[in-house]
Amino acid sequence: MNDWLDEIHWNAEGLVPAIAQDHATGRVLMMAWMNRESLTLTVAEQRAIYWSRSRGKLWRKGEESGHVQKLHELRLDCDADVIILRVEQLGGIACHTGRESCFYRVYEDGAWKTVDPVLKDPDAIYHTGHSHE
Repeated sequence: MNDWLDEIHWNAEGLVPAIAQDHATGRVLMMAWMNRESLTLTVAEQRAIYWSRSRGKLWRKGEESGHVQKLHELRLDCDADVIILRVEQLGGIACHTGRESCFYRVYEDGAWKTVDPVLKDPDAIYHTGHSHE
């Protein structure tokens, strides 16, 4: 029944990189990791659920911030080792810094320049004293 999961080339830790992309604009929002359980649950619940390597547990995107990613489409690349989730980003914020995308810095003249504004103060998003999910 889970043949589709067997087609994925999981890394040595049993993970695969997953890129969240806005389904309407195509903007890359963030990258996180998934294991078999998180990917299975993502499909079952139709929302992005990642594997938090730092916490060693499932991470339901938006469980704390409310910034849920509703799944529109799941894609697998040609080498079967990267997943794209085309999502609707509720609240318009994917990054724990309060920005639309985690990719808010651009390389210019030998330095990283911040080019995207903070849409919401992270302290107003996360009420537990730590700065991300």
